[in-house]
Amino acid sequence: MAKKGKKFLEAIKLVDRTKAYPIQEAVELVKKTSTTKFDASVEVAFRLGVDPKKADQQIRGAVVLPNGTGKTQRVLVFAKGEKLKEAEAAGADYVGDAEYINKIQQGWFDFDVIVATPDMMGEVGKLGRVLGPKGLMPNPKTGTVTFDVTKAVNEIKAGKVEYRVDKAGNIHVPIGKVSFEDAKLVENFKTIFDTMVKVKPAAAKGTYMKNVSVTSTMGPGVKVDPSTV
Repeated sequence: MAKKGKKFLEAIKLVDRTKAYPIQEAVELVKKTSTTKFDASVEVAFRLGVDPKKADQQIRGAVVLPNGTGKTQRVLVFAKGEKLKEAEAAGADYVGDAEYINKIQQGWFDFDVIVATPDMMGEVGKLGRVLGPKGLMPNPKTGTVTFDVTKAVNEIKAGKVEYRVDKAGNIHVPIGKVSFEDAKLVENFKTIFDTMVKVKPAAAKGTYMKNVSVTSTMGPGVKVDPSTV
């Protein structure tokens, strides 16, 4: 088991591991216990009462955070004809078709999100083996397979984040940086929290929101009391 650093051990003393905090207090604690010299990311983790093995309990989608994530996403758009110009006008970082498919096959990954028009998915699908494991494959559920490339690029640049339940029923989503004002982190948290409530599968039984916590990069997790949101 990896040894915890001195700063982390000091920070963890500030957190009552048996307590679930109101979101405002949780955010304050996350900022107070951030030990990195850089502007650490803040993330929310949900442990949900779902069975991801069942198709009707898989949760996946995307939501635009009102205050962004503090990170500028590099967007690659696969499109043809007029849609290429539309993507460029919308502010996409890279726009093209076969050229970029070849680059990715050769190991190029200088982008964060891919948007593809539906007529390009036949070609983009060939990249499934390399894009899939990295979570980069465009998907209609997250709005990244669309002819409305302007909307897709604008939303990603504005702070759109994707969420997807893992095999253990967990979802991790970034909600900003430690340098954000408390109110902005709280607002971003509430946006993703409300989204999780709305996407609860009808087939999910028992307690749905089993555990919610917020944490900073390399910082201790702080439990959030869902009833205070």
